[in-house]
Amino acid sequence: MTAIETKKLSYKYGIGTPFEIKAVDDISLTVEKGSFLGIIGHTGSGKSTLIQHLNGLLKPTHGEILINERNIWTKEVNIRSIRFEVGLVFQYSEHQLFEETVFRDIAFGPKNIGLSEEEIKARVMRAAQAMGVHENWLSRSPFDLSGGQKRRVALAGVIAMEPQILVLDEPAAGLDPYGRDKVLTKIKEYHENSGITILLVSHSMEDIVKYADKVIVMNKGGLFLYEKTDKVFSHADEIVEIGLDVPQITRLARLLKARGIDIGDDIYTVERAKARILELLGKAKK
Repeated sequence: MTAIETKKLSYKYGIGTPFEIKAVDDISLTVEKGSFLGIIGHTGSGKSTLIQHLNGLLKPTHGEILINERNIWTKEVNIRSIRFEVGLVFQYSEHQLFEETVFRDIAFGPKNIGLSEEEIKARVMRAAQAMGVHENWLSRSPFDLSGGQKRRVALAGVIAMEPQILVLDEPAAGLDPYGRDKVLTKIKEYHENSGITILLVSHSMEDIVKYADKVIVMNKGGLFLYEKTDKVFSHADEIVEIGLDVPQITRLARLLKARGIDIGDDIYTVERAKARILELLGKAKK
């Protein structure tokens, strides 16, 4: 089943002005239900503009967007309902916290759906547990928490609406290494436990390859690559050419290949590099 489909999607800012610019250019893609998709690209590549179309925050200049096989801009579709189906979490999402307690902040979305108090509480507890928000935080002010803790509360607030698709724009931006790993690990666990579709936008190729099944690489508003994670790094030279970085272990594999030691073009984790090197050493001993 298809969760997301875009057909020749294009979007321009500043139409009819001297500042007109095409931010997204003729993108057609399909995302299967249950996928964990990584989206990467340099600043200005169109990543954020693309994802803002997925829950109707932006309307295409040209093309179509289908969520769960429905064109979201037809008269038959209530765009408000799409915003409950597709949860969108912006960078520095903790800036959206505003309630007196953590519980009330997480409950804000479910209340807007019009759920009963019993169901709201159940959703708050499920979302809090999913994001590692401890029960004793729920009565505290969100502003008393650390940056990483606030980020997990903000994520729990979106998860509490139980969207079918979760879109995350740099969810670990600005956090220290511990906070970053905690947030991304909780997101991965939530994907495994819930089976929902997740799109993760990041500047970090290391984050993308660690968590995503497939990867979109964007460049100048267009779709540069859309491949399974395994295959993306057979294009490492092209990725570097458009100004993106690749994981350190991929760079090492390229250096080894240049020196006559070929461990493969699909190296993006230390574990895979280790296995290939041990395999080569085993052959050498024979």
